[in-house]
Amino acid sequence: MQQAQSIDQVQQILSGQGYVCGRALATVVFLSLKLGRPLFLEGEAGTGKTEIAKALAAGLGRRLIRLQCYEGLDAASAVCEWNFAAQMVAIRTAEAAGAADRAALQNELFSADYLIERPLLQAMRPDERGAPVLLIDELDRTDEPFEAFLLEALSDFQVTIPELGTIHAPEPPIVVLTSNRTREVHDALKRRCLYHWVDYPDFSREVEILNARAPEASQQLSREIVAFVQALRTEDLFKKPGVAETIDWANCLLALDVIALSPEVIADTLGAILKYQDDIARLQGSEAKRILDQAKASLDAA
Repeated sequence: MQQAQSIDQVQQILSGQGYVCGRALATVVFLSLKLGRPLFLEGEAGTGKTEIAKALAAGLGRRLIRLQCYEGLDAASAVCEWNFAAQMVAIRTAEAAGAADRAALQNELFSADYLIERPLLQAMRPDERGAPVLLIDELDRTDEPFEAFLLEALSDFQVTIPELGTIHAPEPPIVVLTSNRTREVHDALKRRCLYHWVDYPDFSREVEILNARAPEASQQLSREIVAFVQALRTEDLFKKPGVAETIDWANCLLALDVIALSPEVIADTLGAILKYQDDIARLQGSEAKRILDQAKASLDAA
């Protein structure tokens, strides 16, 4: 199990998992680990926020626990639920056996044997590998009541189950929260965290990312892919492609044995980088060629 003793070591740990990050991001990750503060990552979808938590868990040798947020998520779904089906079976079995001790039966029904642990409770449990990485993904999809509950849970790293009492984490988990900023997250929660905006990478860093995640691609093809995607991000699109789409597209082109971009290849594989029909329709015909020519001109000028 690795430990991050410096900013450079954080970069090395993440790089070892194929995640290329800049100094600023490595610094805030290091401070989060050093100070035991939750890390709040905000940015456009597909810029690698979720991958940071995955790479960090793998690099440190810790368990990754993921809480995927959605509209209507409540505390019960995030912490724990009782296994009602198993409880009903136990009740009927006790009735059939003529068990009369109701207090003993109730204590048994509301014991850990019938508890279904959800991500927040799992993250509070001790682990021989060290504190797990708790990824609270796409927090902006939830509502304010859940944010308020989460603020309390992350303040003291404990959760309360009425039937069992308060469970406190012996070692606080490494918490990474992400948001695509579809709505603003409350300032009170942000103040509990260290904050970083994960932006689209510049050309050289995105090529470096592609080299790490799609190493089979030639350097020339990688540069053409990144130049085209970066030119595409300057267009008026409904959803601009993220780094995840860049990697997906590179893998699609490799599967088709493409060695260089052409308007025909781009037209055939647009579904790997654009996810809305209006955006795809916009790039049909001469538009794809125009952007490709623009991308190649930028490479020639570099």
